[in-house]
Amino acid sequence: MSRIGGLVQTFPSAFSARHLVPPPHLDISVAFANVRATLSQGLSMFSRTHAPSIENADAEAAYLKKFLSNKDENLFMGSFESFQSAQANAPKGLKIGYDEADSADALYSHQIYNWDYAPLFWLSDAMSAGHTSIFDLGGHVGIKYYAFKRVLRYPEQIQWTVCDVPSVVKAGERLALERGASAQLNFCTDFGRASGADVLMLSGSLQYLPETLGEILSQLAHKPKRVLLNITATHSHKTMYTLNSIGDAVCPYRIQFQDEILADIRLAGYKRRDVWRNDGKPIQIPFVEGGADAFYFGCCFDRVSA
Repeated sequence: MSRIGGLVQTFPSAFSARHLVPPPHLDISVAFANVRATLSQGLSMFSRTHAPSIENADAEAAYLKKFLSNKDENLFMGSFESFQSAQANAPKGLKIGYDEADSADALYSHQIYNWDYAPLFWLSDAMSAGHTSIFDLGGHVGIKYYAFKRVLRYPEQIQWTVCDVPSVVKAGERLALERGASAQLNFCTDFGRASGADVLMLSGSLQYLPETLGEILSQLAHKPKRVLLNITATHSHKTMYTLNSIGDAVCPYRIQFQDEILADIRLAGYKRRDVWRNDGKPIQIPFVEGGADAFYFGCCFDRVSA
């Protein structure tokens, strides 16, 4: 693309407004039969290396039932060849993507967790250096703005911009008005506004985007001074694609080889300041080879002066 458009156009798969019309009652037995048919064709959403034993088949059936009826857990299912393949193979009858009014209002809390302290440090460091424009890609309703404000003294002139899907943006704007935060916190669906930002932050959002971070950065005319990642799904030796249940919808999900992520940032013209692992934040893809070896991490990179 020669010019970055709105978020929905730029990231059509990750922030799809597409709904699959649910039947009056989701028939789990039929859904599982469809999955087992996929297994028989060699396209298993679970293990690709061997047919499941009877015991494993029973365990897979129980897990699939849990996945399909999930309401409040962070669950993963299946292994796919690509981001697009994961989306195409999502169980029928479930909504796809974050652009859902229910999710916009219900998900997450403005708490600080133990895996937030590294990005807190580097964000504070950026503000101390005079950086006041924060572009929070996939920041939902301003979760980190509210959480971090509890312990950081924001500069009066700070402009914290959250870029997300339309329904989430509406919910975020409404909440900002209620909390009197609109002077500092604003929302958009246009990723192009990240151009020239002091800090580009992605906290738990990169894995939901079909583009890699290298591809995202390449579209910006003026790259941000600092790139700050946290809660980024990764793997020590390969890239995987799966499905993530967020309760009332499912999302395609990329677990990218860590070395590739770090190389993408370096090649975009940045130098490494720090890398950390988000211990205590669990991720596991059951019945998939290598699914137990995924983890979350974060990093801080600064742009190299031209």
